[in-house]
Order: sequence, then C-alpha cells, then structure tokens
Amino acid sequence: MTLKIAGNNHLVPVQRITGDDLQVLASVLCSTVFVTGLDLRCNVLADAGAKHMAAFLQENSTLQYLNLMFNDIGSSGAELIAGALHRNESLVYLRMTGNKIGNKGGMSFASMLEINSTLEKLDLGDCDMGMQCLIAIATALTQNKSVKAINLNRPLLYSQEEETTVHIALMLKSNSSLVELHLCKHEMKNFGVERLCEALYENSSLRYLDLSCNKITHDGVKFLGELLKRNQTLEILDLNANRIEDDGANYLSEALALYNRTLQALSVVSNNISGKGLVALSSAMKSNIELSYIYIWGNKFDAATCVAFSELIQTGRLKPNCTDVEPYEVDGHVYLAELSHGLQKHYYWTPSCGEETNQDANASLAITAVSEYL
Repeated sequence: MTLKIAGNNHLVPVQRITGDDLQVLASVLCSTVFVTGLDLRCNVLADAGAKHMAAFLQENSTLQYLNLMFNDIGSSGAELIAGALHRNESLVYLRMTGNKIGNKGGMSFASMLEINSTLEKLDLGDCDMGMQCLIAIATALTQNKSVKAINLNRPLLYSQEEETTVHIALMLKSNSSLVELHLCKHEMKNFGVERLCEALYENSSLRYLDLSCNKITHDGVKFLGELLKRNQTLEILDLNANRIEDDGANYLSEALALYNRTLQALSVVSNNISGKGLVALSSAMKSNIELSYIYIWGNKFDAATCVAFSELIQTGRLKPNCTDVEPYEVDGHVYLAELSHGLQKHYYWTPSCGEETNQDANASLAITAVSEYL
C-alpha cells in the first residue's frame, strides 16, 4: 500500500507534518513491510525531518516510492537523504521537487547516482540546482544503468553558453537505459537543440523528451524534424511554451506525415503557430495513425484550424480525451474551446476527490509507464 499524508488537502483541514512527527512515523513504519509507498508532499519536514527520513531509508528494505516534494528541505537535508541512498536497495522512485537543495545538495545526488543501482526515477525539478551539479549528474548518468527517468527542470543557470545541455547530450550518446528526460526551463536555444539531436541519433532508449519552456525557434525545430525522420524510439515530444511558429510546425508535420511512425504524443501549446502550421499538423495526423495525442491550445486559431481539428475529432481520428481542444458551433461557424488535458496534468497536484481514472487526459502516464510507481 501507499501511505498518503499530503499536507495540501483542500477538502479536509490537515495539520502539516513536521520533522518531529516524521520521527514518530518512521519508528512505526520500521516494523511494517506492507507500506511500499509514502507520499509526504507539501508538509514542513525541513532538514530536521530529512535527517529522520535518511535514518529510516538506511534501515528500510520495502519502501519503493517516496514523495518529499515541497518540504522546505535544504542542501544539508538533501546530503543526508542522498547519503542514505548509498546503502538503500529498495527505493525505486524519489521526488524532491521544489526543495531548494541548491548546488551542494545536487552534488550529493550526483555522487549517489555513481553508487546506487536500484533507483529508477529521480525528480530534482525546481530545486535551484546550478551548472556544476547538472554537469556532475550528467556525468554520473553516463555510467548509471538503473535510472530510467530523470527530471532536471528549472535549474538556476547564469551562462548563455549552454554547457549543461552539451554535457547532457554527451551523456545521451552513451546512456542506454534512460527512457524519460525533462529539461524544462533550461534557457535552451537552437544550439542546444542541435547538440541534443546529434546525440539522439546514437541513442535507442529515450522515449519521452521534455523541452518545454525554453527558447527554441523554428531553426531549432528543423533539427528535431530531421531527427524524427530517422528516430525509431521517441514516443512523446513536449515543446510547450517555445516559439516554433508556422515554419517549425511545418518541419514537424513533414517528418510526421512522411517518415516517423513511432511518435505518439506531441505538445506545441503556446508556440505562436497560426492557421497554416496548425492545419499542416492536422493533415499529418490523417496520414500518421500512430500519432494519437496532440495539444495545440495557446496558438492562433483561424477558421481553417477550427474546421480541421473539428473534423479530426468528429471522424474519430482524434479522441476527445487525447487533445486539449473541443469544437463547438455558433451561427454556423466552428470554434475551439480549451480542455484541461495535457502531458503532465497532475505533475504538481492530484485530484482532491479520488484517483484520476482517465489516464488519457494525462498522456505521459498513459504512454510511458515504466513500472508501478513511474
């Protein structure tokens, strides 16, 4: 079972767990073998709680999933948790999202990745990590064979040279186990995309690439288009909140219509694409039956776009749960309304009233599940 003690329940007032509370909880859990998941998101564990969690992880041999997102854990707490994972042989998935562990804490996790051989998914998004630890993590992943998914979203980078992207690209050339890679808010430009594409020609394992919220233009997407013509493994491509415009959409459309038959989900939300590019993407879907999920909201819809996507949905080519728009008609004219669907709909939050039953509405879960907790 997974024990859920999240501190952000909007329906029932909850008292957030502190470090002292966790010490009591850990003493109870030490004698249980049936708790395989522990969700402690949005509490106030801080570094004191991290100390108790580290001690628990060193002794426990059954916990597979641990969610510590947004718990005010700093660099010293991160060092303790990472140190505990040198010995732990059961944990499969760790979420440290939103804890400001900084460069020092990130370096601890980089060292851990050189030793630990059981962790499969690690989320270090929004952790204020710097260039030094990102390079160290990329270097560790060149040898690590167990990690299948890693989230490195929103580091604090002050250089414009894209050194971190270059090192991540070098890692992808030699890594054969990584399935999912998140590089959101990396200040990535066309140079970085070109380096990643060069590496992915030699990579045959990556299935999910997240490049959202970067500075990629149509020139960078040209490299992605050429990659998609030859790549046989990539299933999800997230380009949300870039600026690929019509030319970029056309590059993607050509690759998807004529060459690629493995990509299943594409997000081009908020990319300054107008009707010409959006209609090209809809045409690509007609000839490519593998592409099942497409997200287009936040672009410039014209009448032709509305009609094109309305036809895809009404003919059954595009399922209503597999896109973020829904057609409606007013005075004989077709328009598109927004739907709350996406690639990572439940990344920061979970439904308050029960589990999400429709995984299609959160496409990344529907496509790239690696194991029970991934």
